[in-house]
Amino acid sequence: MKTSAILLVGGKGTRLQPLTNNSPKPMLPVGGVPFTEHQIIKAREAGISEIVLATSYLAEIFQPYFGDGSKFGIAVKYAVEEVALGTGGAIHNAAKLLAPADQVVIFNGDVLSAHDLTKQIKFHEEKAADVTLYLTEVADARAYGSVELLAGERVKSFLEKMENPPSNLINAGCYVFNRNVIDEIAEGKVVSVERETFPQLLAADKKVFGFVDRSYWLDIGTPAALIKGSKDLITGKVFSAATPKHAGDSIIASDVKVGEASKINSGSFVHSQVLVEGNCEISGSIIGSGATIGANCKIIDSFIAPNTKIPAGTVVISNYLGF
Repeated sequence: MKTSAILLVGGKGTRLQPLTNNSPKPMLPVGGVPFTEHQIIKAREAGISEIVLATSYLAEIFQPYFGDGSKFGIAVKYAVEEVALGTGGAIHNAAKLLAPADQVVIFNGDVLSAHDLTKQIKFHEEKAADVTLYLTEVADARAYGSVELLAGERVKSFLEKMENPPSNLINAGCYVFNRNVIDEIAEGKVVSVERETFPQLLAADKKVFGFVDRSYWLDIGTPAALIKGSKDLITGKVFSAATPKHAGDSIIASDVKVGEASKINSGSFVHSQVLVEGNCEISGSIIGSGATIGANCKIIDSFIAPNTKIPAGTVVISNYLGF
């Protein structure tokens, strides 16, 4: 069966402001590359040959980087929403650009996971499902869409954020849709798959299944989570084929200048044209291109914006500067 993909990258990333004032959330660096690259490569590694980026906010930033996808080994197309259409409307709009396919994988643009997408697609096909949701288990499901399963497989209920969720299984942000299900989503209207499409499919007794995978999962929607995801990719806690090959536990661009007695470790990513002066400690942090870190600085679990100058002797812990 032919499988295509859609990546939902149109959100403004308000929880990540001010990091997203000049860059859409999916283009922020995570693990040494824009976050979207991890998802595009995940699709490619699962045998998908075409993906449409459903963009809206700062849409013009994606295409110069990804182009037609040829250098990433997958065809990339772009659907731009002039008016926000919700998740369902965005999916319907983007699907119009897809070549004919039997099923379509839908990625949320802010989820880093180690889940087995190839197995999810196979599970969807074996169950002859209409939609298959990737589900994971969390300690506290109140902040997420909670999902109840029948016999551990078929979805009984899909409940958006609530105070007493009936299950700790949550919607983990990757779906497989039969193409005909997407075609039935209203065109040009604001539609939420979480609040409208999924409950409607269940009410109509459609075959909605849950694929449970309890491996690494992270919503990168806050600055702290984004930095954690980057550290985890670089240190190997979670694997992505998009993470640049590197020695040691950090990624440091080849043209970075590092002063005497300075240490860079614990999953840091230091972008190109950065100057780190002497006797600094950079741990678990992201340093944007062209930044200058003055002597005797300590930067821990933080994000320094491109071209920012950090004065000598500054201590930055779990923070972000220069945005």
